[in-house]
Amino acid sequence: MHLIETRDLCYSYPDSVRALTGINFIAPRNTRIAVIGSNGAGKSTLFKHFNGIFRPTSGAVLIRGEPITKENIREVRKFVGIVFQNPDDQIIAPTVALDVAFGPTNLGLDDEIIHHRVCEALKITGIEHLADRAPHHLSGGEKKRVAIAGAIAMEPEVLVLDEPTAGLDPRGVRDLLGFINELKKKSGMTVIFSTHDVSLVPEIADYIYVMDKGRMVAQGTVAEIFVQIELLRSARLDVPLYPKLIRSLQEEGVPVSMAFTYEDARKAFLETFKGRS
Repeated sequence: MHLIETRDLCYSYPDSVRALTGINFIAPRNTRIAVIGSNGAGKSTLFKHFNGIFRPTSGAVLIRGEPITKENIREVRKFVGIVFQNPDDQIIAPTVALDVAFGPTNLGLDDEIIHHRVCEALKITGIEHLADRAPHHLSGGEKKRVAIAGAIAMEPEVLVLDEPTAGLDPRGVRDLLGFINELKKKSGMTVIFSTHDVSLVPEIADYIYVMDKGRMVAQGTVAEIFVQIELLRSARLDVPLYPKLIRSLQEEGVPVSMAFTYEDARKAFLETFKGRS
């Protein structure tokens, strides 16, 4: 049984604009899943189906094998935590700690449990030192972490991040990518994230779905997706730097092995060129 599954999911907005067509998607346990596509591909619309914000026009969304209903929507939203692209849309309390406590408080938990969850969420996201700060005084990257901490405090099994690096400076991007990698190691949580910046994906994804114009056009591992150059171009996406460079060298007759991350590319180049003048 998958944590999240969609079957032939279709969705049209009230103005009859078709946003999703025939989406089939699976999220297993303890995986990092990238949903990539250009702006307007349908990534955010898909994510809003994962905890019942949107309801399908047709098809199905299953959470642990069960459809989302009025009766189980509260449990679904505890199970699937979503952090939207703009953290200001989710941060509402006067201090970071109170904001992180908002969700658990609404669950009716006692004060001791709420305090424990807030402390753990702040620790996991590395923002314990910000607990008493006013969120509107924080940087964009810090606000992202506050929003993520608020979702984590609900103790979801699936964390959904919509364009998590949007608006961050290079250091903020590196910090957030490191956090996503650590989150899987520390908690075993399934992380689903969207992006149109494909250069980030090889460092943090176990599996990839490619969307274009509301359709799922490909799925596979990093190695399976990022060698499909024409597919990516047709979806208005670039090829990450390392496979692009290595492919061009291979076409020039240089026998370097394909690689997708910095570390793997470094090893490939050392193996190829070490000892050569």
